[in-house]
Amino acid sequence: MAKPRIMFYHDGRHPLIYMYEPPIHKQQYEQAIDELAGTPVEAIMFCLGDGRTMLHDTKVGELWGHNVSAWKHEVFHRAHRNAVHLIDQGEDPLRIVIDRAHEKGMLLYPTLLVQQPIGQRDQDMRCSDFWFDHPHLAIGAKGDLPEDFSGNLCLDFKHDEVRKERLAIIEETLNNYPVDGFELQLNYCPDYFHPDQVQAGRAIMTDWVGQVYDLVKNSGQDRELAIRVPASIEGCHAVGMDVRQWIKQEIVDVLIASTHEKTALIDQMNDLEPLVEAAKGSPCRVHASIHDELDSDRLSNATTAIMRATACNYWAQDIDGLYLAQWFTSWPYDADFYEKLREIPHPDIMAPKDKHYYLTTTSGRFAQPTLDPGTTMSLPATLHLGKPVSVNMAIADDLPYWDKTGRVHEVLLRVRIMNINEISKLRFRFNGKELPDQLLRKINGLYRMRAPRYRVGSSYWFIYRLDSQYWPRQGRTNSLEITLLDKDEQVAETDVFVRDVEMEIKYLMGKNFHRGHDSDLGPYEYAST
Repeated sequence: MAKPRIMFYHDGRHPLIYMYEPPIHKQQYEQAIDELAGTPVEAIMFCLGDGRTMLHDTKVGELWGHNVSAWKHEVFHRAHRNAVHLIDQGEDPLRIVIDRAHEKGMLLYPTLLVQQPIGQRDQDMRCSDFWFDHPHLAIGAKGDLPEDFSGNLCLDFKHDEVRKERLAIIEETLNNYPVDGFELQLNYCPDYFHPDQVQAGRAIMTDWVGQVYDLVKNSGQDRELAIRVPASIEGCHAVGMDVRQWIKQEIVDVLIASTHEKTALIDQMNDLEPLVEAAKGSPCRVHASIHDELDSDRLSNATTAIMRATACNYWAQDIDGLYLAQWFTSWPYDADFYEKLREIPHPDIMAPKDKHYYLTTTSGRFAQPTLDPGTTMSLPATLHLGKPVSVNMAIADDLPYWDKTGRVHEVLLRVRIMNINEISKLRFRFNGKELPDQLLRKINGLYRMRAPRYRVGSSYWFIYRLDSQYWPRQGRTNSLEITLLDKDEQVAETDVFVRDVEMEIKYLMGKNFHRGHDSDLGPYEYAST
């Protein structure tokens, strides 16, 4: 079986069974596959319901909503009605997407959300009786953990009953369906053991992963086990996932490195090199999980230029493939979606094309984004008077090379500083060089009447059109140093901080080309672009 380089996560719910009015029909369910036919996507990673309950005709697991008598969530009710209808018609939802994927030349790996918290029986429409009936198996069952510990209501994998329940669902799927592999999503709720028992838990988890691997290979040697984990090896280790041991024992075929799983925010600066190095010389491949969500005051989803920058930064780290996570949030898909899909497998094609780099920061929905184990964020960064703050950027572009061919149009550095006014003074150094005022344009964002998505006030944008002597270096070693030199002392004490840092690199199609298409340009615009 060919080893897929481009995997696409489809959660089986939001753009599918949630969307169509009951009774959904087979052709509508096949849209999960049809919408990706003809793209570079080679494998669809299709989620098995909620993880606790399923949306296919399982016999060892539990059907979504089978234990609900009074629905308090209409969309969850719709999902249940649609799944039951297809099953009653003899059209198993999981088999529909598997058959359709194979018909259209794509692979299909079912995805199991391995961990979820226990819900309240009268509130959680997606929880299984197994979860409801075993609160004594929860990580926080003894009541000795802080109330805000994220894993309190998650089942503890030290218990044999918990691991066996998960294995039974996996084994049934592998034995009853013509799948091409299986994915464990271990990064969704990455708490599997009591914090005091993580060290012992690593051996338990390694043994369990080995059992899953054996199930996968015994059901078909060409089948693969893919596992989505936190991108940080140390972060994995801290919650009981000994990924180095998995690689050493050769019990995983693909490790999918992910950050910001809960928020689905893009992380262009994700450092994958430690994981790539750990897998070097082994059969294990490393894929980078790449989200499509920006959630800025200007954009909901990534533009093509942002996606190019993200993908090129990942490919530059010698990964084996990309895993497109949460891209279904762009549904229904338009031309921009397919343009992003078309280019991302090809870093050489993307090299001389516009890219938009940025550092992940606070967003509209996530004022304080939940971080995956081992993940850090450099923004927002507080500025204290006279004390420099530095942030780093990875840039994949080889600007000197493309400049020799006359392809570089312009390089823009953008920085948004919060809680300053026109009296404030700042100094910016990029890679050790102070940026001169003649390259600077400031935009007053102290107050805005409206914004494309939500308002971010009390700020100024500092935008530098960089000369070649200030261009970023290719690689991960670009440093921006910002120093607050003076501020308005008559303004009530508020924290001044760096909220946004962006680098936009624009190219020409060839030496002395205009920007854009001839048909888009008026008689005066043509000469000025």
